[in-house]
Amino acid sequence: MIVSLATMPVPPMQAQTVSEAGFQAYLQLAAARARSEGVSEATISRTLSGLTMNPRVIRLDTGQPGRRSTPPPMAPYLRRHVNNTRINGGRAKLRQLAGILPAIEGRYGVPRQILAAIWGHETNYGSYTGDFDLARSLATLAYEGRRRELFEGEFIAMMKMIDRGVPPYKLKGSWAGAFGNPQFLPSVYLTTAADGDGDGDTDIWSSPADTLASIANYFVRAGWRGGQPWGVRAALPSRLDIKRFSPGLSAPSCARVHERHSTWKKVRDWRALGVRSLAPIGDDVMTSLFQPDGPGTPAYLLTGNYRVILQYNCSNYYALSVGLLADEIAR
Repeated sequence: MIVSLATMPVPPMQAQTVSEAGFQAYLQLAAARARSEGVSEATISRTLSGLTMNPRVIRLDTGQPGRRSTPPPMAPYLRRHVNNTRINGGRAKLRQLAGILPAIEGRYGVPRQILAAIWGHETNYGSYTGDFDLARSLATLAYEGRRRELFEGEFIAMMKMIDRGVPPYKLKGSWAGAFGNPQFLPSVYLTTAADGDGDGDTDIWSSPADTLASIANYFVRAGWRGGQPWGVRAALPSRLDIKRFSPGLSAPSCARVHERHSTWKKVRDWRALGVRSLAPIGDDVMTSLFQPDGPGTPAYLLTGNYRVILQYNCSNYYALSVGLLADEIAR
């Protein structure tokens, strides 16, 4: 899902009592903001009419596990998410869509296997996209207040989608407001959804072409570099102490995720230290060394394209599993 809610900073839960009366009062505040941002009165009325709070969404949000001081091992997660079902499903999709993929790759420069891996990871190639009513979910999360600015903005962006012509019956998704094959949030749909089949629509619910073009457009906007892998497996010399190469600087986003990576060096400079890439990659490509499960376990040289995957979901577990799934799909 675009924007990983589990890894976003969450302010301490303030003592407050949520109630249906309080929710209804909040909706009037949201309506006023929507009007100020140009949402039509018809859409505001249609969206808010009969809208009620969803207590289950609040339970799901407040029940998320907290951050651990020591991240759990990567290997079990990878086994669950880079499995034969997802690999074979991705290969089948690439065969089925062989007629449209060259045009999408040519337009955006993002490899088809990366697009398929995102689709597979997010919704198992569209087999489950969520059945929560987005208006209820987003309004409830905004009212709850822990991340009001985020969710109120998404609630209003959803109304702007309706004004743009998206039928309300399509607005079903996850409890956290993501929807469609690529699990976009409403604000991302407004800025990034793309027409991949040329029919004048941006249907990320049922059009594979629009789905893949939209994911590709997101990656391009996030800085994807064509012709570069996301990363490659690496063999490390036994004497190498990765801690010597800690980054030292905090990343502007996903700081806890990036602090697990090394400083950046060219592939040729890593080679001079005894690090061997186990797949083709240019000598001058800047990479960061990552060995998530510690000495004696798989290590990777990550490129800037790995950081693009992190923009989709700020989690090393997510990004590494997407990259490895893409590699397996392409075999």
